[in-house]
Amino acid sequence: MSMEYRKVERIVKGFANHNRIKIMELLENRPELSVMDVSKILKIGYENASDHIRKMAIAGLLLKKNSGPSVLHKLTPRAKSILVFCKRLQ
Repeated sequence: MSMEYRKVERIVKGFANHNRIKIMELLENRPELSVMDVSKILKIGYENASDHIRKMAIAGLLLKKNSGPSVLHKLTPRAKSILVFCKRLQ
């Protein structure tokens, strides 16, 4: 059985940043936050948070849910597994 290397690469790039790991940890503890919420809580710029969240969604790490004017984000099962993996590395 062979891995799909490009798919694995996309997933790894989706969490290969300290801010993205912080976002995953935040969403593990407080699911369904908006980009604005993430930006304020982690004290990173809105555009920066938005870019990270977009890349994480492309990698299949986040689910989006419309809630009125806001879009709320939560972790996928894949992201939860990756977070367990990252914690083991420490």
